[in-house]
Amino acid sequence: MRALVVTAVAAEADSVVAGLTPHPDLSGPPEPRTLPGGYPITRRDLPGLALDVLVGGVGPAAAAAATATALAVSLAGGPGPSGPRPYSLVVSAGIGGGFQPAAPVGSLVVADAVVAADLGAETAEGFLDVRELGFGHTVHLPPAALAARAAEATGALLAPVLTVSTVTGTAEGAARLAARHPLAGAEAMEGFGVAEAAAAHGLPVLEIRAVSNAVGPRDRAAWRIGEALGALTDGFRALGPVLANWGERPHAQ
Repeated sequence: MRALVVTAVAAEADSVVAGLTPHPDLSGPPEPRTLPGGYPITRRDLPGLALDVLVGGVGPAAAAAATATALAVSLAGGPGPSGPRPYSLVVSAGIGGGFQPAAPVGSLVVADAVVAADLGAETAEGFLDVRELGFGHTVHLPPAALAARAAEATGALLAPVLTVSTVTGTAEGAARLAARHPLAGAEAMEGFGVAEAAAAHGLPVLEIRAVSNAVGPRDRAAWRIGEALGALTDGFRALGPVLANWGERPHAQ
């Protein structure tokens, strides 16, 4: 199976690649290259699994554009005679904020739902999402069995991950989000964009987030970005075999 992993920034991509590098059966060095649009992408090969790790940019629009570009390039075929090399799965990965106390700093969250949490309209009666407005949908559901296996293997919380265009920075904002999404485990800025592009190509999506800070008042001094990036590395060290095994199943093709 071949999977695309989409991160927002290079530090996240490096952490994902680092998690794959120590695998005892890993063959060959990284193969960095640049896609149209200037998107850096690195390939790692594991037994039964090829992973391309893409740096797509911050926010749902940038993530959707980068993901769609990578998926289109895979169908068109890359350099050389190999021809089209389509993906079977798209993974949104990186760091994010965790809803306390369920997702403490340094922990992992695997999405059982990828939710566009602030896509909609403010009204006198409160927030209405685009589904309630009749303009579309706000949720993508990863394959349930895969998400459960990924959470078990990585020790992650299995819960909805919210996609926001503006990171929550106040206690009031966190309370509003928690009231609308009481089961949410984390918030980040790219998952729904990645999922939209994957869905347009008929592909399943998975999202994994390492918690660098609590959702709530913006306190840079309390952020633990290094710890979260380390957790992301550890997560992908455990996740690789899960993806390879899932790719061998008929439903994953």
